[in-house]
Amino acid sequence: MTPREFAEQICGTLRTAGFQAYLVGGCVRDILLNREPADYDVATNATPERVEQIFPNSLMVGAQFGVVVVTVESQEGNRLQVEVATFRSDVGYSDGRHPDAVVYTKSAEKDVKRRDFTINGLLLDPQTYEVLDYVCGRDDLRAGIIRAIGQPEERFREDKLRMLRAVRFAARFGYTIEPETLRAIQKFAQEITQVSAERVRDELTKLLTEGAARRGFELLDETGLLLRVLPEISRMKGVEQPPQFHPEGDVWIHTRMMLEGLKPDCSATLAWGVLLHDVGKPPTFTPPMGPNGRIRFDRHVEVGARMAEDICSRLRFSNADTEQIAALVANHLRFKDVPQMKPATLKRFARLDRFDEHLELHHLDCMSSHRNLENYEFMRRFLAETPPEQVHPARLLTGDDLISLGLRPGPRFKEILETAEDAQLDGKIATHDEALRWAKEHIGV
Repeated sequence: MTPREFAEQICGTLRTAGFQAYLVGGCVRDILLNREPADYDVATNATPERVEQIFPNSLMVGAQFGVVVVTVESQEGNRLQVEVATFRSDVGYSDGRHPDAVVYTKSAEKDVKRRDFTINGLLLDPQTYEVLDYVCGRDDLRAGIIRAIGQPEERFREDKLRMLRAVRFAARFGYTIEPETLRAIQKFAQEITQVSAERVRDELTKLLTEGAARRGFELLDETGLLLRVLPEISRMKGVEQPPQFHPEGDVWIHTRMMLEGLKPDCSATLAWGVLLHDVGKPPTFTPPMGPNGRIRFDRHVEVGARMAEDICSRLRFSNADTEQIAALVANHLRFKDVPQMKPATLKRFARLDRFDEHLELHHLDCMSSHRNLENYEFMRRFLAETPPEQVHPARLLTGDDLISLGLRPGPRFKEILETAEDAQLDGKIATHDEALRWAKEHIGV
C-alpha cells in the first residue's frame, strides 16, 4: 500500500461512517504540481474521539488540537502514518504558536480559512478527485505566488514560524511572496525570536536542503528574518576578501554561491557546514597594511569553529551534529596543504568522520572562488588509489604491548601510541615485531 492509497482509504472509511473527509494541505498542492508529496493529511468533521473509535490503532498525540495520527503496517514492513485533523476554528494564539482554544466546526471552508497560505489551503475529494478551493489557491499556484490566507498580519500573529515557512515555500517552488504578505513578514520579523529554537532550526535545515538554499537565504535577508535568526550570517555582507583568492567578491557573495551549489536532499550537517564555514571571517577581518599588504582573516578557522558550536547550541542541535558541523568549519582550510602532508598526516585527515562531506565542502569552496581544483583532485586520487586498510589499519602497537614492556598507564601512553601509529601510517613499521622493537627504542628498555 502506498502512502496515498492509505490516506484515501482513511477518507473512504470515514465517509462510510457518515463523515466528510478530504485530502488537505501540502499533499494536494504537490499533487497539483505533479510532485510526490512528503506526507499526506486528512481533514474531516469527525471529532478526534470518533476518529480514535473508527481507527483503534490511532495515536492521540495532538488530540487537544484536533489531530489524530492513524497508522498501519504496510505489506513491505514500513509503518505508514497519516494525520487526521478535525475541522476547526482556532480562537486566539497568545503564545504565537498554539491556539488558546479549539472550536470544532462542520464547515470545511471555515477550517481552510484558518490555515497559513492559499497554496496550502486546498482540499481534494478522493472519490471524485474534485479540488475544493475556497481561497483561490489554484490561481496562486498557477501564478507562482505565496499569499497568506485572509489577513497576513493575523496569520503571522497566530504562528510566527509561518514567516520562515513563507520564505521556504517561495524558495523551494521559485515563487514570489505577495506584497502584502511580504510587508507583514518584514513588520513582524523581530518577533521570530518567540519561536522555539528547535522549530527555527528545523525550518532552516529544510530551507538549506530542499535545493534552493541560495534563494532562501536571499529572501531571509530581504524579509529581515536573517538578522534575527542568524545575525552572524547577516554580518558577512560587505566583508571584502583578497581578490587573488576570491575574485567573486565579499564573504556574503561567496557563501551564497556555495549555497547555490548544494544538491537537493544533501545532508543537514554538510549544508550547515557550508553556511557556517566562513562565519569567523567578519570578526577577524583585518584590512591591508602597507603598500603590499592584503586583507587578512587570521585565525578565522578557530574563531569560526567556536562560533559554529555556539550557533548549534543556540539552535539545540544534537551533540553529534554539532561536532560534525564544527569539524567541517575547523578543517575546511586543511585541503590547501594536502600535497605537502606526510603520509601519516594525510591518512589521519582522510579518516575524519564523514570525510565525504569535508571533500564536498572543499569542492564547493573552490568552485565558488578561484575554481582551482588541483587539491580536490589530489585528494580524490589518493582516496581512489589507497586501499582502505592502509587508511584505517589495525594498530600494530597496543596499550597491552606497552604494559608488557613495563610502562605504566599514564599520559605517555597516548603520546607513544599516536607516534607509533604515525610511524605505521608512514610505512616505517609494518609488523607487530617491528612495532615492539620501535617501542623498546622509544621507551628505553
